Formats: sequence, C-alpha cells, structure tokens
Amino acid sequence: MHALVAEHGGRMMGIVHYLFHRTTTQIAPICYLNDLFTVETERGRGVGRALIDAVCRNASVEGSSQVYWLTHETNSTARRLYDSVAEHSSFIEYEKPC
Repeated sequence: MHALVAEHGGRMMGIVHYLFHRTTTQIAPICYLNDLFTVETERGRGVGRALIDAVCRNASVEGSSQVYWLTHETNSTARRLYDSVAEHSSFIEYEKPC
C-alpha cells in the first residue's frame, strides 16, 4: 500500500492510497487507486486531480500502464472529476459476503 498527501501551508488538503497487483491479462502490474479524499472546502480546486496525476506518474515509473478505481454511482461530486480525467469502464461490481 502506498500513500500520497497533498498539503498547502502546512495544512493537509487531500490524501490518496494506492497499490499494485498482478492480473492474468497483463504482464506488468496494475495500479488500483484505493482511497481518494479531499478536504471538503478544497473540492473543485484541483487537489483530487493532482493526487490522481501523481498516482499515475508513480504507476508509470513502476511499469504499470493504467490506474483504475471504483466509486459509488451516487457520488456525483467525485464522478465529475473522474469523468474529466478517465474513461468509465462500464464494469459492474458484485460483492458476496463470506
């Protein structure tokens, strides 16, 4: 697990967690952006975009050709950002308790 923090003037503006994993369809590892949080007063000011871009740069250095993440369909604030920086994959997630 990796983490990056966005800060300004000694104040934390946002944080992102990400990890690399293998898959059966690619040789290089894939990067999963696990958590992205921006302080509510800073949303819409480029903090989330900067954190996503930083994860993409780090993923590229590690040999990963893509970064992917999930969000809830009702998270319209985040989806506006995500729609502007990435393509929606059209996959539907399923969960099964064990």
